[in-house]
Amino acid sequence: MNYSCIFLFQVIITVLFCILATIFDVKEGIVPNKLTYGLLLFGLISNLILACVSSNIKFILASIISASVTYAITYLMWQLNIWGGGDVKLFTGIASVIPSGFNIDFLNIFPQLSIYPFSFSVVVNSILVSFPFLLIFVFYLIFKGNVFKKNSDLLFNVFNWGSVKILIESTLNKLVLVKDITEGTIVNEYYFSNGYICDLIMEIDGNLKVYESDDEDYRYYFKSQSAGGITEKEMYLLKILSAQGFISDKISVKISFPFTPAILFGLMIAVVYGDMIMLFTKNIYLVV
Repeated sequence: MNYSCIFLFQVIITVLFCILATIFDVKEGIVPNKLTYGLLLFGLISNLILACVSSNIKFILASIISASVTYAITYLMWQLNIWGGGDVKLFTGIASVIPSGFNIDFLNIFPQLSIYPFSFSVVVNSILVSFPFLLIFVFYLIFKGNVFKKNSDLLFNVFNWGSVKILIESTLNKLVLVKDITEGTIVNEYYFSNGYICDLIMEIDGNLKVYESDDEDYRYYFKSQSAGGITEKEMYLLKILSAQGFISDKISVKISFPFTPAILFGLMIAVVYGDMIMLFTKNIYLVV
């Protein structure tokens, strides 16, 4: 039996979910859990239906295994500050819907298969296409913030490490009111000496971590330990601490890079062409 129509339906729904995730990420700075969990649920249900129709359990097994392995790998990369928690859930959702390579013959879509699951091809493609997105994003922030106008010397010393450091600090970090921070905000180092704050943060045991400071004026500092940003409990804690005067009313945060556009393009490339690493390898082999 030819399952091309079902595969096409799965691909279309996955792309639509990724488009919605991109819109939310760019506009709101966060991918809603309802969206990613919805995609995960769709993947499990659609592959369960495939398993029942085909009387072959491999479809649902592949979906569960692919989602589990993808979650484990992308979660580790989240811990390394490569992307946020919403991106991890989106990758997992994609893996549950499209666990392996597929053929849609009436559209002549036969993507270049790789030695690893389809979801890994999406991850690899997303990372590769993220670089031009990141450059565009950084240049947008530079010109939006008039960095060169405020620091005219940077324009003539752009290849100097000190200038690059100033550019990074000026574009990828900003001061915001504590009352305006949201769940997922990535907090930079905040220095303080009150041990009571340490106890409150460690009691929550979330994404904020307290470290001993080398600064003579302050005993400690806290910061987000990963790209996932602060939890909801930590958000409310910081707002309460600010309102009660334990910390200032402003805090330095990172401007997060929306990674979902790269995931969307990575998925589209994987669907139509396949794994970019495999494509490069194949072309190099043909040239040699």
